[in-house]
Amino acid sequence: MSNAPALDTLAQDFVAFAVESKVLRFGEFKTKAGRLSPYFFNAGLFDDGAKLGRLAEFYARRLIASGLQFDMLFGPAYKGITLAAAVSIELARLGHNKPFAYNRKEAKDHGEGGTLVGAPVQGRVLIIDDVISAGTSVRESIEMIKAAGATPCGVTIALDRQEKATANGQDAAESAVQQVQGQYGLPVVAIATLADLMGFLDGQSDPALVAARPAVQAYRQRYGV
Repeated sequence: MSNAPALDTLAQDFVAFAVESKVLRFGEFKTKAGRLSPYFFNAGLFDDGAKLGRLAEFYARRLIASGLQFDMLFGPAYKGITLAAAVSIELARLGHNKPFAYNRKEAKDHGEGGTLVGAPVQGRVLIIDDVISAGTSVRESIEMIKAAGATPCGVTIALDRQEKATANGQDAAESAVQQVQGQYGLPVVAIATLADLMGFLDGQSDPALVAARPAVQAYRQRYGV
């Protein structure tokens, strides 16, 4: 029996949850790359126990369904710290008890590459973050994990925007996620993608969501990969 429909359902449920939690909003927002995006995903707004617990459940279910093998979680400062802790709790609840670690950002000022906190960084290490925008935190995490003598084995994120990365103000051919996959040979496991977001908008009758769809579609046609 194929797992695909269940995975699609998980993504749709996650997008609905993000919209309901006002973490995923529609309008006009300037991205780090300077683009005007018709939607904005701010994982920092999963800001109470119920929302964070539900977010962790989505991550854990997606990771288990992916079949990706890992020994521990690593959360890059700052958003990754909360994510690593919350998801490790949910994984343990589901029978997959994994240690987690994170870095303290302050140490980077002294060129130390960060100070690691939590479980010893060893074995196959899965990096957890909210999104991959420029891939900077992933690159830094890979360096820290390798410096500790461990092996980066993948990245998990909440939303893959599936849009072209930028370099020196120019659009790249690939997305930041594709660049991470290509440069480091690491799988990237996302709870949901821009395609899932479009699928969600296709099935809506709420006037505000119906009105948001053309702008998201146009943005995807211009910047999508």
